[in-house]
Amino acid sequence: MEQNRKVYIHTLGCKLNFAESSSLAREFETGGFQRTTRSSEADICIINSCTVTEHADKKCRNIARRIHRENPSAIIAITGCFAQLSPEEAASVEGVDIVLGNNEKVNLFEKVSALHAKQSSPIVHSCSAEEISTFFASCSSGDRTRSFLKVQDGCDYKCAYCAIHYARGCSRNIPISEIIPQAEAAAGKGVKEIVITGINTGDFGRTTGEKFIDLLRELDKIESIERYRISSIEPNLLTDEIIEFCAASAKFQPHFHIPLQSGSDKILGLMRRRYTTALYADRIAKIRSVMPDAFIGIDVIVGFPGESEVEFEETYNFLSTLAPAYLHIFPFSERENTPALTMPHKVREQDKRTRAGRLGDLCQQLHYDFCKKWCGSEAAILVENSVKDGKMFGYTENYVKVQIPANRSLAGKIVRVKLGEIDNNCTLTGQVID
Repeated sequence: MEQNRKVYIHTLGCKLNFAESSSLAREFETGGFQRTTRSSEADICIINSCTVTEHADKKCRNIARRIHRENPSAIIAITGCFAQLSPEEAASVEGVDIVLGNNEKVNLFEKVSALHAKQSSPIVHSCSAEEISTFFASCSSGDRTRSFLKVQDGCDYKCAYCAIHYARGCSRNIPISEIIPQAEAAAGKGVKEIVITGINTGDFGRTTGEKFIDLLRELDKIESIERYRISSIEPNLLTDEIIEFCAASAKFQPHFHIPLQSGSDKILGLMRRRYTTALYADRIAKIRSVMPDAFIGIDVIVGFPGESEVEFEETYNFLSTLAPAYLHIFPFSERENTPALTMPHKVREQDKRTRAGRLGDLCQQLHYDFCKKWCGSEAAILVENSVKDGKMFGYTENYVKVQIPANRSLAGKIVRVKLGEIDNNCTLTGQVID
């Protein structure tokens, strides 16, 4: 193989995709490719796609078209969830040469690197959700201060609005004994923080008979890793045992991302979620009883079929009462082959936008209030690599963003800071004190 071929990888969507893209990049580098951040100079361009919303599909198509315009000779490959669910649509985008579903990520390097020229017609590798059985082990490295460690893939829940089961297949994982060496390898490269990722992370152990708490205990033993965060966990899988373990651990940070989706029990039922608002509130109360300073982020969908102003107000009031640190707000987006697609009582797009705007305003106030209360205190931050306008940035244990004067020698290190003022973007100033 020529030693000067270059590969460009564009990642859309979740942290799991970022972990997988990093592993794909390492495979290409091991195979003699040079990774580039410019699609215009690449021989091969890979788009690791998302399909959680219609907007994500459109974004993937637009990126492929842009790459083709800027670099007409580049081989363009689309993989990931959009490629899995809509392979023919992905293949129809001008300039695309090869489409590979999620089952093919384990063979992506072999199939894509073998191409040396544009194809007269796109090559499509795809399979049904029932046939997805591979586990593409992934841990990001090299391109971020922290690493994303994939521990689980797929989902068995089949919520009414979600296409991810069909894109990722059934819940599955590799054993703890194969995950720990990946985390140790990241530690050997100087990584200080690992974010534990999956499609339904708390469902870890489905295929190996292990438990998520068992994985957490083993990860906690790795000496060189100083911080862990759990990227997202379903409320019905967030047990007292997990919460209490995180509270007692010096490494697991007081930071939880817990999907809610609706604050109305009626809408939760229509969504086919596996909990009620009472259970959800109980989980938040449990966290705060042992970690009162915890950052809690919540996913919420507005405009699901059947959500009237009454149900939206229930959601708004429920979130106001819970007072999380942050809201991730998603207007409902129809996905092919999901039960919600044929549900009656659709919500107008204008109403979705209005409701999303109200929750956005609530999020801004909640996030500001959460961050502001740390002004004047001390905290430890993990300093990011990038520099902007003479500043570097990092996050406290409970995920408050802090800016400090640029000092590249601090990149990738955990330092203590005195926290000062807060700006309109909820970023605090910090003065390094050790």
